[in-house]
Amino acid sequence: MKFQYLLELIGTGFFAISGALVANKKSQHDWFGVSFIGFITAIGGGSLRDMMLGSFPLTWIGDINFLYAILVGIILSRLFFSQLLKMPKALFVFDSIGIAMFTILGVEKTLGLGFHPMIAAIMGMFSAVMGGVIRDVLTNEIPVLFRKNIYASACLAGAIIYLIFDYFNCERKINIAISMALIFAIRVIAVKFNLTLPQFRKDIN
Repeated sequence: MKFQYLLELIGTGFFAISGALVANKKSQHDWFGVSFIGFITAIGGGSLRDMMLGSFPLTWIGDINFLYAILVGIILSRLFFSQLLKMPKALFVFDSIGIAMFTILGVEKTLGLGFHPMIAAIMGMFSAVMGGVIRDVLTNEIPVLFRKNIYASACLAGAIIYLIFDYFNCERKINIAISMALIFAIRVIAVKFNLTLPQFRKDIN
């Protein structure tokens, strides 16, 4: 099994877990409701990315293993729901791992289709965050992009680092590991120290 393929399956499962946890924590949905939100969280960003890039069939349609990864994630979130909620920042960890994986995988896929590196960085960020945005909309939360915490910008930073290392022919697996670790580290540091990006403007009293 290829390294990239394995990462994509694992990332899909992590996103399904985060979506299911948010859905069940927000309100007592039934199995279908939780599964649907977990599914949309897992495939939303990648599907929108593929449609924008004209890459068909969509990843999860062309490979049944992605549906299996989502199903496993949803089942695990149900079996260990109480334990996961007791774990400090469990949802944060699963979501951060998911966006780290999907950012770099999105960059690689876009580059593989022959697009410019700048487009690859944007598409990497897009595929990482849009599943969470859709999840938040469906659960009546403020979309993560509109919150003060550093989220999409961490993905963009990791994508840029990946492109820089790739330009200098860094070994691929090392590049992937460093870039994903950077995204995760930025998220952890930003939350720990309550770091935010500067406001676009400040209201004048």
